[in-house]
Amino acid sequence: MKSKIVLFMIFLSFRSFSQDKFTISGYLKDIKNGEALIGATVSKQATNIGVAANEYGFYSLSLPKGKHTIILNYIGYVNQTKEINLDKNTTLNFEMAEDSKQLDEIVVSSVQEDQNIKTNEMGASKLDIKQIQKMPALMGEVDIIKSLQTLPGVTTVGEGSTGFNVRGGNIDQNLILLDEAPVYNSSHLFGMFSVFNPDAVKDLKLMKGSIPAQYGGRTSSVLDIRMKEGNSKKLEVNGGVGTIFSRLSIEAPIIKDKMSFIVAARRSYIDVLAKPFLKGDLKKADLNFYDVTSKINWLINSKNTVFLSGYFGRDVFSSGFMFNYGNATATARWNHIYNTKLFGNVTAFYSKYKYFLSFGSNDFNFDWDASIVNQSLKKDFTYYANTRNTIKFGAQGIYYTFESGVGKLTDRNNVTTKILLPNQHAIESSVYINNEQKISDKLNLQYGLRWSFYNYIGKGSAYNYRDTTANISKPFVDEKIFGDNKNIKFYNVPEPRLALNYLINRTQSIKASYARSAQYLQIVSNTAASTPLDIYTPATNNIKPLISDQVALGYYRNFKENKYEASAEVYYKEFKNQLDYIDNSTLFLNKYLEADLLQGKGRAYGLELFAKKNTGKFTGWVSYTLSKTERKVDGISNNEWFLSKYDRTHNLSVVLMYDIARRLTLSSNFTYMSGTPSTFYDSKLEVQGYYFPNNTDNKRSNYRISPYHRLDLGLTYNFKRNDTHKCKSTIAISVYNAYNRRNAFSVYFRNNPKSANTLDNEAIRFSVIGSILPAVTYNFKF
Repeated sequence: MKSKIVLFMIFLSFRSFSQDKFTISGYLKDIKNGEALIGATVSKQATNIGVAANEYGFYSLSLPKGKHTIILNYIGYVNQTKEINLDKNTTLNFEMAEDSKQLDEIVVSSVQEDQNIKTNEMGASKLDIKQIQKMPALMGEVDIIKSLQTLPGVTTVGEGSTGFNVRGGNIDQNLILLDEAPVYNSSHLFGMFSVFNPDAVKDLKLMKGSIPAQYGGRTSSVLDIRMKEGNSKKLEVNGGVGTIFSRLSIEAPIIKDKMSFIVAARRSYIDVLAKPFLKGDLKKADLNFYDVTSKINWLINSKNTVFLSGYFGRDVFSSGFMFNYGNATATARWNHIYNTKLFGNVTAFYSKYKYFLSFGSNDFNFDWDASIVNQSLKKDFTYYANTRNTIKFGAQGIYYTFESGVGKLTDRNNVTTKILLPNQHAIESSVYINNEQKISDKLNLQYGLRWSFYNYIGKGSAYNYRDTTANISKPFVDEKIFGDNKNIKFYNVPEPRLALNYLINRTQSIKASYARSAQYLQIVSNTAASTPLDIYTPATNNIKPLISDQVALGYYRNFKENKYEASAEVYYKEFKNQLDYIDNSTLFLNKYLEADLLQGKGRAYGLELFAKKNTGKFTGWVSYTLSKTERKVDGISNNEWFLSKYDRTHNLSVVLMYDIARRLTLSSNFTYMSGTPSTFYDSKLEVQGYYFPNNTDNKRSNYRISPYHRLDLGLTYNFKRNDTHKCKSTIAISVYNAYNRRNAFSVYFRNNPKSANTLDNEAIRFSVIGSILPAVTYNFKF
């Protein structure tokens, strides 16, 4: 029924057109480097008729026959006015130049100034790379993920934890796309840095509310990151030398205005710098990461463009043991303009996340590795039906291979014992249709339907278990073996999406949204924080897909000609089939892992407040989130609701930047978050002289560790450009954790070593970063 309603509304949106209407279409690009201007607008002067360029800079606008004045607008760029005489369908490509008057100001967003009021998007944030580079960062290095954590509803469980959490969700509930290929671990050095090189990133957008129907597979958010195409006009070199790592990117035309490339690389060397100060076994320790990002694009002709891009990165950590992990992605895309109204894109991608662990002694050595591999083909279309309707539709298929783990134990006699878990396979496919419809000058709608289909397939085994008392491992019944591509279990979930925007006036709007999302793979982890060793498990005959339903309502207001903007959003989200674990579960290399898994309900709700100043010498934003995240699982915490480990009651971020002089900027970032929930025992059991921790009330999350707060400071100086060498350089000085706060990552208990009494325990606060971290980075561009 829901799908019929959506399709009916889309068909109603079409209107008959007289033959005297024609369409102008083409690309909007930067005149200096040829990069597509995502979100730039083309509109008819003195009207509300207009359209925004898509992810590839393509636009299409239908107007009546005759003469028109159109306006090209993109914040930070010079507005252009063009006179056109429209008597046929016409292709018009435009190049826009940066506004030199605005180059000296910090611009928080790279979209149209009042876009936050006019669009249907809720819970969507778009940060400009130039602005991110001015923020103070850990050890002087620009970090995309940490910048997102200053936005409302986005948190982390602490330093040393990978990824980020959105509105109470786990890190696996975020779909992170790099040129449309999924990235499964977004962090280097256990969450200290992100895997995305800012020199290669053109655009990033986080969606956590009204997620359009073209996105699926995750239940909390989508982070869509688009790489640069490479300068198609001239050679450009960017780089930086810092205290932790150095980076270098090169972009240039292969055929001017036709084909270009970009290659960007980074390599850390903290272990090299530290070696002279290390002693004993630590002198052989390795702690580093590297990554390479590349892309090439070819404008074949006015209707066809091909893009090839890739990423490869790895983290290495060893000190008596070996631990490494990393992502690899490859994307091929083909843009085709069928006509002035229909734009198509075909994408094929490959993504692999692999992790490895090795440790041992003189008596034994243990090796373990696992990975998850995705291969996908999808087709997307955008149909610009008229000035009031833009329809997107398409389909996608993803083939998953889950290599859950191969363990090898080798003894001192060189005899190897293998612990082999069978690979798992699945196919996820989907179709979608979505319409952005302008009902009137005040009311805009975005509605659509995504329908996802999932097949858990062979070659593999399906395990059957008998029901038992909740919170006890299920007894094994039998195993059934399936051949290649044989269907083991099938699921399908309709995922309706709806968002509306009512413009009260030119400075105020009210928005509302509803979205259902399905997720067919989840992380298996019962630790306080996610780590690179967390295992992904697919939906099976024993594990149902995770499903979320979210509603949101928001009020948006701009002040003083969009110089200031503010918003308030409330949301409520429900989860079904949320993974949890029996007490004392065995998750590592466990063939019968599903016997220890539980599935329950979850809910998250909150208020998000956001205010920012967009232009001028003094800029920045303040975000505050008041929220609660809970779970309820049969057999856990007396069958009552308990706090999720991702719950943060209060989350406050204050980001401020001030242009002291033309080339000198001072920045600061203050963060405050409630402590994470933890489970502490309140008694001990004695068994033959040994004491074991025990909770008399059997409740989880019965304690909250101390609040997290931190202040970072930064100072950026832009050297005067050398006209002879045409080199632009900056030096960035930063102080992370400026007032030396020892934030607790976790709290654990142990027997007091200074006491002979075995009942005398002490609480230990573990901090990942417990001191001030100053840093200096030199950046250059020519």
